[in-house]
Amino acid sequence: MTRIAVFNALLILLVPSALFAQTEDAPDTWAFRPARDQFRPDALLDLRSLNEKQAGESGFVKVDANGDFVLGNGNPVRFWAVNTNVGREKPFVARPLWSEAEPDLAHHARFLAKRGVNMVRLHAHLDPGSKGKLTEFDRADRDWIWRAVAAMKKEGIYATISPFWAEGASVGPSWGIPGVTKEQNAASLLFFDPTMQKGYRAWLKALYAEANPYTGIPLAADPAVAIIQLQNEDSLLFWTLNNVQGEQRRRLSKLFGDFLKGKYGSLDKAKTAWGGADNKDDDFGNGVVAVDNIWELTQDRSGARARRLDDMTEFLSRTMFDFNREMEKFLRDELGCKQLINAGNWQTADMVKLNDAERWSYTANQVLAVNRYFGGIHTGKNNGWAIENGDRFTSPSVLLAPKDLPVSLKLVNGFPMMVTESAWVMPDSHASEGPFLVAAYQSLSGVDAYFWFATGSDEWTPPQSANGYMPSQGKWLFANPDMLGGFPAAALMYRMGYIRRGELAVHEERSLEDIFQRRDPIIAEGSGFDPNRNSGNIAPESSVKGGINPLAFLVGRVEVVYGGRPQASKVADLKQFIDESSKEVRSNTGELTFNYDKGFCLLNAPKAQGVAAFFKNRKNFKTADVEIASANDYGTVAVVSMDDKPIRQSGKLLVQATTQCRPTGWLEKPVAIKVEEGNFSGFEVVNFGKAPWQVRRARVTLTINNPGLAKATVLDANGNAAGQVKLVKRGDEVELRFPEDALYVILQ
Repeated sequence: MTRIAVFNALLILLVPSALFAQTEDAPDTWAFRPARDQFRPDALLDLRSLNEKQAGESGFVKVDANGDFVLGNGNPVRFWAVNTNVGREKPFVARPLWSEAEPDLAHHARFLAKRGVNMVRLHAHLDPGSKGKLTEFDRADRDWIWRAVAAMKKEGIYATISPFWAEGASVGPSWGIPGVTKEQNAASLLFFDPTMQKGYRAWLKALYAEANPYTGIPLAADPAVAIIQLQNEDSLLFWTLNNVQGEQRRRLSKLFGDFLKGKYGSLDKAKTAWGGADNKDDDFGNGVVAVDNIWELTQDRSGARARRLDDMTEFLSRTMFDFNREMEKFLRDELGCKQLINAGNWQTADMVKLNDAERWSYTANQVLAVNRYFGGIHTGKNNGWAIENGDRFTSPSVLLAPKDLPVSLKLVNGFPMMVTESAWVMPDSHASEGPFLVAAYQSLSGVDAYFWFATGSDEWTPPQSANGYMPSQGKWLFANPDMLGGFPAAALMYRMGYIRRGELAVHEERSLEDIFQRRDPIIAEGSGFDPNRNSGNIAPESSVKGGINPLAFLVGRVEVVYGGRPQASKVADLKQFIDESSKEVRSNTGELTFNYDKGFCLLNAPKAQGVAAFFKNRKNFKTADVEIASANDYGTVAVVSMDDKPIRQSGKLLVQATTQCRPTGWLEKPVAIKVEEGNFSGFEVVNFGKAPWQVRRARVTLTINNPGLAKATVLDANGNAAGQVKLVKRGDEVELRFPEDALYVILQ
């Protein structure tokens, strides 16, 4: 489970929920009870053919000169990805649908491939637990990773492996780490503690160097493993650094002293350079220079104090960089790993002042990443992992809060960028927009992979207890009808490259000195960056004197060069694409229009057209070849070519409509929510409901300009033909009334 920045709601226009009660016999919903997929050969919707016959059949995944992924044969590849836990807890037991027995891993792999997935992330905990010996490891987790890689490989699905999460690891005295006298959290230790690193190396050796009994070769030599992630959600630039105390803090401070000796020649010279700035915990005589509270790095400081903090920022950043570089050397030279390596995926204590320092530390390896979710406020006893009666929440939409789009990321020139954990987090009810927006703006920006989080079900995830026994609903899931149901069209148009890569909207160059001095970038991720307020601390030699509107992320590619020349930074004329008076942003490709006043995103590419919208604000949308009218309050409709031809010439089109879903019996009521950041209008969960999902009926009519279309086939949730739908011919156009209780229609 991962923390989420819930208070982005401060800048979100809160959206009244359209789903107050969901009952079995509600006239505006239908019960989602899909049959178990038999993978029929005559299925009209099956994206398995987009994958290789076997993952890694042409060699290891690589990075090209532009910083994009390519297969072993050099062919470009885009990854539509998920996080999965399937098979981790129990061996497979044959089961009826929706039972609690552990799912079938091989079936799961085929199910994902059918829906467009070509990469999974396997997030595990190889550490031995606080009672174990440091160099021992969790054999069950290793076996699961081995089994999962083998199963996914057969379906052309690559693996990213995440073997260690400090926040989820407890260090005990048995590990032998100096200063550990009782059980404690492992955050930050891996970057600087040699004993901790010794154990970590032993875990990696057991995972990657020993032969996988399910494939016959070690993971180190298996090209089906595309990316090795060194660690999950840990950083010396995050608040958890403050948990390092006592002897461990003193040892880190001793390393700070060693760094300063190397930089200045002696500690006395460092102190002179700082103008005498000191800390009560300094012990210069023993080479100890105190590492300040991380809060200090989030503040504007000047003079001697600022110079000391500059050096602290550089020390912490370089410590992480050096760890990442040394771990790659170990993986390559001692274990023989040939995969791409990603250092980490976390945030910092200040996304404006410190985020570039964090990302720079990842450039010791080949791939960059971040975990970034979308959701609103959620308060309750177990709000970190469960939804219970009495919980209070808000239900925002990216369509009304564009700065919070998870793939609005500043890309580091020459490096692939991944979002390794993300979703529209329950109990948010606007997840239908997610797959559509991710596919559209990943394509525009050049973000290379987005991993939906997470599933333990081998097919769809039903409404069910968050932990298997406590009355509740889970919140960290994507395999429900509004998100997973939107995969086929989104994965198809993203992986096939139907949406054009944008031209540069912002090109930033940052010197390392400016990064370590925590100067403001000209553009930052997230909605917390005010381009008007945060504009006085930009590098003086920069050619861009003010902050850049973060809506630039919706215009085109935003990139940064580390170690570059700030005077070489440049920004396109954004005024021709961003109209703040009408609250509308157009992409520089001309294919995307985002209106955050009415709440819609319109896609108009030759082979993919559609809209995610609050239809209650605007009922009709027209693209070059498609007209969409809906009586729904909210939803997403996409028309995508399945034969790589423009829509008006295609012989096979996928029409996909997703709306909203809630568990059967779900009941919520409007309430006021008071949190530290302010007062908000939201909802209280009166009844968290039960299986199955109740899906809002799609009340959608489409008119499509394609004279060759003659047949419309409605599909079931498994892509199989389930009947015919009437098509009305009007000259070169056909009119389709989308079936209300379906997700997909194929036009031929």
